[in-house]
This record gives sequence, structure tokens and C-alpha cells, in this order.
Amino acid sequence: MPLWLATLAVLAGLLQAPVQAQPLPPRNGFPAQPIRFISPFPPGGGNDGTTRLVTARLPEVTGQAAVVENRGGAGGNIGAKAVLESKADGYTLLSGQVSLMAVNPSLYASAGFDPLKNFIPVTQINAAPLALVVAADSPYKTFAELVSRTRSHPGTVTYGTPGNGTLSHLAGVMLAKDNGVDMTHVPYKGAGPAITDLLGRQVDVLVTSTASVAGMVQNGKMRALAVTSPRRVGVFAKVPTLEELGYPNARFEDWYGFFVPAGTPPERVAYLHEALVRVLRSPEVSRQITEGGSEVVASTPDAFAAQLRQDIERWSRVVKLSGARVD
Repeated sequence: MPLWLATLAVLAGLLQAPVQAQPLPPRNGFPAQPIRFISPFPPGGGNDGTTRLVTARLPEVTGQAAVVENRGGAGGNIGAKAVLESKADGYTLLSGQVSLMAVNPSLYASAGFDPLKNFIPVTQINAAPLALVVAADSPYKTFAELVSRTRSHPGTVTYGTPGNGTLSHLAGVMLAKDNGVDMTHVPYKGAGPAITDLLGRQVDVLVTSTASVAGMVQNGKMRALAVTSPRRVGVFAKVPTLEELGYPNARFEDWYGFFVPAGTPPERVAYLHEALVRVLRSPEVSRQITEGGSEVVASTPDAFAAQLRQDIERWSRVVKLSGARVD
């Protein structure tokens, strides 16, 4: 067998290596049927991709199928309400993120849910910066060039985001308010459509999660100008942070995480937490999340709840400051 073919065979075996040699035994008959995950955004974004990465390996732990269902719309509110309309039995989970769970309750006149009262956090998946990216053939080679253009021609540079009131949108608002980076916002219904228009040069810049664009930055279809975290991670290791570029008030970190409806039995929450953390900490899944520009968190329900409360307090102030509102 040629050496290259043998190497591919070894790599394929590693990629198919089980998360855990033995599945997690059911507890009091749970789970006994497929587990459904509601992805509240269209396919193609970081939330959806990360959800599918985790759920693809979950059956190895639970012994049950994991099904992902996209229910996009209203900034994720439609998907969140779909989970609340399901039975609180541990078989339906929401794949949430900062914009949905910590921003929407302040941004929308009626989001339709209270993240602290209506949901139980199971585990935070990751912590990730936002990335400011342009198409590979964009004239902007650096963030300084982009800023120079926005200041010499205010409002002429357009930036796309996954939607009104998303963390990406608010980051753009705060960059303009605190640092004079004046760009015109173009909201989309998820990161997938925004990516399509960026590559088609319908918008100049895209502000979105690193997970949404890591692959295209890596293969040269996009160029990352800056990230919003205090540190560099994964394929963005060569990309400067906004703090490094002299914008100390431009630290914005996103996260994804799993939630169940309030009233879900504690023993089932505990089982789901243990199963999901086992997947998140497995070498292959952890590697893919890290290479995508995120840091694996895999927190306890209590720690995730504390993070959520902190983010709700922070982003409610930012929403008020920005004047953003969605009816």
C-alpha cells in the first residue's frame, strides 16, 4: 500500500474513533427515543454548524439518534418558542447563543420568552470572538484601511450581520459609537445568507462568529481583518485583535450553548449535561471547535446560568445605549 494511502487510512480511522468506548447507560429509562435539537437559525451559520458537529457524535454516548431541526426567524425567537411549546421531558433542546438568550429579551418588544424563567441551561459549548472579514478580492487588506475609508466616506461602507440585534450588529453599533467606525448596517436572516452576499460583493464587510467563516478564511475565500476577543485562537491565530489595534472597548465574545425548557426533570438535565460534555471534551470535537476559532467551555449548568445572567445585564445596557429596537 502506498504511504499516502496508508496515511489516509490512519487518519480516517482517527476521525471515526468513538467519543467513548462505552455509551452512557440510560437513567430511569432516559433516553429511550431520539433527542431533538432546535437550531434557531438557518443552515450555514456557526450556531447550526457547531450544533451539528456535537450532535453527530452524541449517539455514540447516548445510544439514541440526535436530530437537528432548523427553525429560523425573528432573530432566533421562533426556534426558542418552539422548544418551549415542546414537552419538558429532556427530548427537545435549544441550541442558543448570546444574541438570542442575552440580547433579544431587551431588543424585542416581545421576544416571547424569559431566558432565566423559561429555560434551564445545560452546558455552554464555547466562547468565541466575532470576526470582521472581507472577500478575498476586497480592496481592504487591513482593518486600518477599512477604518480610513469609513472616516473619509462616512456611511458608504456596508457591513453585513446575521440579523438585527445580533451580537454582530451591536458590535458594529459600538464600534461606530465609541471609535468612529461609521458603516451602514445590512441585516440578514442568519450568517449563511450574509456569507453568500459577502462573497458576491453585495456587502463590503461581514461581522459574524468565527465558527461561521473559519473554513473560508482557511481556504482563502475570505480575509479576516480583526477579531473581537482579547486573544487569538485557531485559524485566526495570525489575525490581530481589536484591542491590539488600539480599540480597548471593542471586546465582544459570543457563545453557543444548550438549553431545555423549565420543568425538565433534574436527573434528565444531569444526564444530558454529562453526555454533551463527554462529546465536547472528546479530542476530535474539541480540536474542530478550537481550530474554528473558539475555546471549548463545557460548563456546568450552574456556571452557564451565571454566565447568562452576566451577559443579560451587560447587553441590556448596550441595547439601551444603542437605541436599537425591534417590534
